[in-house]
Amino acid sequence: MFRKLIAGLLILIALSGCGIHQKTDGDQWSRIKKQGYVIIGVDDTFVPMGFRAKSNALVGFDVDLARALFKLYGIRVDFQNIDWDMKETEIRNQTIDLIWNGYTKTTNRQKVILFSNTYMKNSQELVTLKASGITSFADMKGKIVGIQNGSSGYDAYNDQPKVLKQYITAAPVLFENFNEAFMDLDAKRIDGVMIDGVYAHYILNKSANKANYQEVTVGFESEDFVVGARKNDKELIAKINEGFLKLRETGAFQKISQKWFGTDVWPGE
Repeated sequence: MFRKLIAGLLILIALSGCGIHQKTDGDQWSRIKKQGYVIIGVDDTFVPMGFRAKSNALVGFDVDLARALFKLYGIRVDFQNIDWDMKETEIRNQTIDLIWNGYTKTTNRQKVILFSNTYMKNSQELVTLKASGITSFADMKGKIVGIQNGSSGYDAYNDQPKVLKQYITAAPVLFENFNEAFMDLDAKRIDGVMIDGVYAHYILNKSANKANYQEVTVGFESEDFVVGARKNDKELIAKINEGFLKLRETGAFQKISQKWFGTDVWPGE
């Protein structure tokens, strides 16, 4: 009996150190402020927004931005890697407090998620192998496209069928992350990867094989990158919006943006 009691106590201690918190039907800001940390769900392969460095440390534009913003309130950020296809479920189950990792505002997501103000613009594009000769969406006729499962790219592919989908006869190949998609592209198992422009620009510019790829960029509507929370978390989102403005006023946002993109990505008014 004593051993069972000790084991139970050890489990509780371990859980308390993993960012487990009580569920609430109300706004979470007071709880987050009191406990001193916030849990943000990420896909840790999304370069340059949030990804693993060679040291395995989580780095990226959104990582730096989230830490800087919550530092204004004296709150620590704990990042939790999640299945990106399940991100809204994670929010609903309160296993994370926020989605913040190149998260795009869409009509479908808006039904279940409360969005922050836009802090960056993005667009979807197609990356192909230069040797394939595919230089337009029309060139993908009868070809195979790869898309990340649960991504805004998948939504754009279906919601804007006249851009690319009209040329594709086979169902898209769905991947858990872009790394897997690029592996299949390099192996010629697929003919193109539909991908976030911010990812494509960064990863291709850093790649030693940059000359092997080309980007097809014209066609899809621009997207808004936002932070996502539960519908009840109005004060939490208000604090994030206030934080964005403070980071702009101090120049901290511009500094982080310059570090990762070499320019100021703030979308303006």
